[in-house]
Amino acid sequence: MSSVLDQRSAAPSALPSRVPSRRRTRVLALPEARWALASLVLFLIALPLDLLGAPAWTWGPLFAAAYITGGWEPGWEGLKALKDKTLDVDLLMVVAALGAAAIGQVLDGALLIVIFATSGALEAVATARTADSVRGLLDLAPSTATRLLPDGGEETVAAEDLKVGDTILVRPGERVGADGQVLAGESDVDQATITGEPLPVAKQTGDEVFAGTVNGTGALRVRVERDPSDSVIARIVKMVEEASETKAPTQLFIEKIEQRYSIGMVIATLAVFAIPLAFGSDLQSALLRAMTFMIVASPCAVVLSTMPPLLSAIANAGRHGVLAKSAVVMERLGQIDTVALDKTGTLTEGTPRVTDLRPLPEASLSEEALLALAAAAEHPSEHPLARAVVDAARECSLSLSQAADFTSAPGQGVSATIDGHTIQVGSPARLQPAAGPVQAVVQELEDAGQTAVLVLRDSAPVGVIGIADRLRPDAAATVAALTELTGRAPVLLTGDNERAAKHLADQVGITDVRAGLLPQDKVTAVRQWESEGRKVLVVGDGVNDAPALAAAHSGIAMGKAGSDLALETADAVVVRDELATIPTVVTLSRAARRLVIQNLVIAGIFIAALVAWDLIATLPLPLGVAGHEGSTVIVGLNGLRLLREAAWKNPVHAGTT
Repeated sequence: MSSVLDQRSAAPSALPSRVPSRRRTRVLALPEARWALASLVLFLIALPLDLLGAPAWTWGPLFAAAYITGGWEPGWEGLKALKDKTLDVDLLMVVAALGAAAIGQVLDGALLIVIFATSGALEAVATARTADSVRGLLDLAPSTATRLLPDGGEETVAAEDLKVGDTILVRPGERVGADGQVLAGESDVDQATITGEPLPVAKQTGDEVFAGTVNGTGALRVRVERDPSDSVIARIVKMVEEASETKAPTQLFIEKIEQRYSIGMVIATLAVFAIPLAFGSDLQSALLRAMTFMIVASPCAVVLSTMPPLLSAIANAGRHGVLAKSAVVMERLGQIDTVALDKTGTLTEGTPRVTDLRPLPEASLSEEALLALAAAAEHPSEHPLARAVVDAARECSLSLSQAADFTSAPGQGVSATIDGHTIQVGSPARLQPAAGPVQAVVQELEDAGQTAVLVLRDSAPVGVIGIADRLRPDAAATVAALTELTGRAPVLLTGDNERAAKHLADQVGITDVRAGLLPQDKVTAVRQWESEGRKVLVVGDGVNDAPALAAAHSGIAMGKAGSDLALETADAVVVRDELATIPTVVTLSRAARRLVIQNLVIAGIFIAALVAWDLIATLPLPLGVAGHEGSTVIVGLNGLRLLREAAWKNPVHAGTT
């Protein structure tokens, strides 16, 4: 890189949002959230009254109301599942809560109800947020389009009414109304939402354009090639919805055996109650023994064996800038064995920046003078390449001359008069067929994955500027850490061109490169790996990554410039945009899974011992409750170990130090 660029700040500039704001469902508009909130409020009012020894009539009705508001919905769902000959764990928890209340443990039962109601509300909110974002994606495609009539006139029509074969006019700054082919005109089109390419793509007659992409400064006449319902944007929506619906049900480790455990516990409780009665025991003794059995055999400790480690891991990850959306997500992250990475905005910063300044010897210009000349001409332009050049000049504190007679030609570049000289900045292929030294410099920059920008002064070439989307500083170390964790190198999935993708892959140590992919191509690759038995982690940030994020075993979105759809579809979000946290959170998830297994062993030993005592001898109820609660405390404290700072082991930083 040229020396003048070394003086610049390394802080990347913020990216403008390419996605319309979301239409969010209000949390309290969801009935699950309203019932959970009511149950929580009633519980919090009753709790101090109970703990302070107030009369039962003050807190009893409040606890009863908490049971009803928080428990009726999971109880009803459990009864419906029972009708389908399935024993739902929610129903089991409601029964356990009612059983606890029946033997005087009203507070414990109410707490169990509140926890389950809150969990259901959080799941409902997450589902609603994803649905909101999918619906908001449709805003990318304009609601209207300008259709050209055979007599030369034009009319404004609803975009959904366009037919294959129609010709539409796309004015500067408008979104393209339908997938089609350019019939006339030249412009630069920002199609990052579809392909993820960091820079606008020059379009001319014969090129393909996509609905929802943003036109630049030129006007385009486009023949509609696909029905609006079959556009790439519409297909992205369908793919996200289908992937979310057909993705295998996510279950925690313990939930995989909950059916057998629940059925066995119910049968055993009934047996413990009925058998003594059959042999002449009195009703009260039989009921007490059965209730004691249900308490000590209830899966509370088993459930807590799973949740504290995973919730502690979630909290620790959140403290370091990674938001895992649920305990299921935290568990699944540790299971991945294949990683697929997006390029733009994931391995790179997502912002074009000047990387090379190459003044030609015959021009007698320094690097600073070349940059100042180009920046002065580009200053009035809104093109991303122009902004990159101007930003580089500002970061170097260069003084820019006033531009006059500014013109901009879509797909070609800009022209302006600077200090009496005509300065042109733009594409080497369009401004002047490069030859000799200019050709060699342009070829060298393009081979390095950069976009070459030629600068002419009075029609004579004076230098070439290289612009590229800069690689994240920790990208190579992250790839190495993920390779070590999974046993295979990550794969690069990108909509960018193959030359730029391969150059970047070489820099970070990736050998498997899939370039020029549309969203459906990424989904196809993920599903192929999944069919081979792999558990795939997809990391991306754009709308074009959302279907793959939804289809994968786990999906992580980069939060800083991530699209709304990617952020909502992904299972986890890297809030601070630190790529190195991805292998760290995978390591943390695996540690949580080990603790879950430890806790299940501890809980199993306690349950087996207490159940054997209750069946062989007579286990006093207070002692049974104490043993049950004691096992719960032990597994809870063991899981909280992951809250420690030492649990966040960053393999990337460890490798660099």
